[in-house]
Amino acid sequence: MAVLVFVACANGVAAQFRPLEPIDWAAVTGPQPIRISARVGWYDRQRAALAGVEGRLFELGEVAVSVRVGTVVLEFAGTPQWFLSNERVFAEPTGDARPISPERKRHDSGDYRVATIVPLTSRNRNEMAVLRFGTRLPTTDNRVGLDRDQTDFFALLGGVVQRGRARLGGEAGVSINGTRNPRIEQSDVLAYSASAAYDFGEIDLELQMVGQETPFSREVRGNENLGELRLGLRFGERRWFEATGVAGYRSYSPRLGLQLGGGMAINR
Repeated sequence: MAVLVFVACANGVAAQFRPLEPIDWAAVTGPQPIRISARVGWYDRQRAALAGVEGRLFELGEVAVSVRVGTVVLEFAGTPQWFLSNERVFAEPTGDARPISPERKRHDSGDYRVATIVPLTSRNRNEMAVLRFGTRLPTTDNRVGLDRDQTDFFALLGGVVQRGRARLGGEAGVSINGTRNPRIEQSDVLAYSASAAYDFGEIDLELQMVGQETPFSREVRGNENLGELRLGLRFGERRWFEATGVAGYRSYSPRLGLQLGGGMAINR
């Protein structure tokens, strides 16, 4: 366990292109210790800051696996492919990103990340506080310009309260992100999420707010403020399908989006 926790210090931050995914509270408090999920996403008017372009983004991901060992949860996740098409220029490229091509499209793999969730209180389905920490691994291509080939570290405090069929959860903390600006080594941001969910039986309705802000330093290209509102429906419990609508409320987040996915919970 000590080795695994050390590796996790080394779900990280998909932070500068897509926001850090919120905690999956069922992985922490649910009866099954293993959860596997995958999704695809489509986003309109998504900005790629380093490339200086805006377009339609298709996301082949997020693929995630969580394993609870005792009370500690290990998260492994990543996005196999991003495809940005119908590009429109809003700024000159920076950080070694290539300019717009005649085809007006680009794609890249990433991000891939690992995280650990440690309970700060006794494991209880009705209420619980946790510490979540981890890293985003540098796997993207700086020439493509969709995200940064830099390592990011984060640590967040979170909590969840369950009352009957209703659940409230949230987390907030600091993420220390690398930049593509040679004069600025890092950008320290506040990463956050909040969620409210209601269980109707076989259908769950959930509203999420996910994003990041830079209150500690000025914005750096490729490290902008992000913010999304998400409204989702989940069908099923041990095996599920979910559909989520996305609306951005920051200029570097998509105007609108749709996520479709599914997964399963497994006993050992």
